[in-house]
Amino acid sequence: MAEGAGSQDEARIEEAKKQIIKERLLKVLLTSEARQRLNNIKIVKPELASIIEEYIIQLASSGKIRNPLNDEEFKQLLLAIQKPKKEFKIRWA
Repeated sequence: MAEGAGSQDEARIEEAKKQIIKERLLKVLLTSEARQRLNNIKIVKPELASIIEEYIIQLASSGKIRNPLNDEEFKQLLLAIQKPKKEFKIRWA
């Protein structure tokens, strides 16, 4: 039993380390306004925020982000990531 608990603790520690690294990277890659927008998204849609974070880190690691993204650039990125919603038109006969 003690072995299982130890491996769970190690997994939690490893996950916490990854989260800290991700937060530090995002602090460098986003302006304070863009980070605030990302935090607002985390509150409403945590899974979308996670996708966005991974995407931003991936862009930075491939050299496509050279300067921190400002809020306007972040909004454009959001629009590109989110799937467009279908529009329905109702016609009255």
